[in-house]
Amino acid sequence: MGLVAGDAPEMWNIDDPDKVTGLHQDFVDAGSDIILTNTFGANRDRLKLHNAQDRAYELNKAGAELARAVADKAGRPVVVAGSVGPLGELFEPMGALNDESALEAFTEQARGLKDGGADICWIETMSSDQEMRAAALGAIAAGIAYTATASFDTAGMTMMGIAPAALGSIFADLTEPPVAIGANCGVGASDLLVSVLGISEGAPDQTVIAKANCGIPQVRGDHVHYSGTPELMADYARLAADAGVRIIGGCCGTSITHLAAMRAAIDDYTPGDRPDRALIEDKLGALAAPPAEGRVRERSSRRRRA
Repeated sequence: MGLVAGDAPEMWNIDDPDKVTGLHQDFVDAGSDIILTNTFGANRDRLKLHNAQDRAYELNKAGAELARAVADKAGRPVVVAGSVGPLGELFEPMGALNDESALEAFTEQARGLKDGGADICWIETMSSDQEMRAAALGAIAAGIAYTATASFDTAGMTMMGIAPAALGSIFADLTEPPVAIGANCGVGASDLLVSVLGISEGAPDQTVIAKANCGIPQVRGDHVHYSGTPELMADYARLAADAGVRIIGGCCGTSITHLAAMRAAIDDYTPGDRPDRALIEDKLGALAAPPAEGRVRERSSRRRRA
């Protein structure tokens, strides 16, 4: 779309809204039932990098309004999901974040999204249970429903050591549970589907999300190339449905061409047996970062008490 490396895409919600609207429209036309707002990094902490930390509410509200306008004229139900990504900081004692400052940042973002017309907060690409809880509590404080997905990109776990089977327990004691939980981003469709199997086993009653990268990212000079073809993403969509996933999407590298192939695969879907790792690798390729055997992280009793 012409965004310069290092610039904040969220600024386009104000400075170049027609491009944002056009991208939303392209995905709706390709068959999306859910579109994500252009607000992944629109929190005060990440916006500090662009001296725009005081514009978080404004940018989130504007981003939600752009997506809402496209969804409302779609002629069919389209959900506007307010994208909420990580704050870009580590928590104390490794970094400057604490529970209070994180909650304030996420609440501000959630309020902007809600006031702009988002149907739900889409918390994504998370690796820390502390940050996921803060984001969930921010949505609850703003009075908007939420989903939560983590990125299991480190030997089958998140960077901060959360295993897929433990994801559901992070929200167990909150006053409002997530509408759905799952996995997004990561290192490829094969790895993500194996993570999804673990999530559904650990939280069998939860609605599960799968939002995989379009194959495996490969850096080629100043360009990131994704190996996934439309055919691969169609196979991924079918396998996700067989795994019990009910919200299926594409993350990094997923174009409207890939999305259209996924839409067709879901529309023509014939249920099959629940896949295992062997079938997933046979259809989509070997795991890029296989889980290390025997590694499962239990959430600390201190964090549960907090």
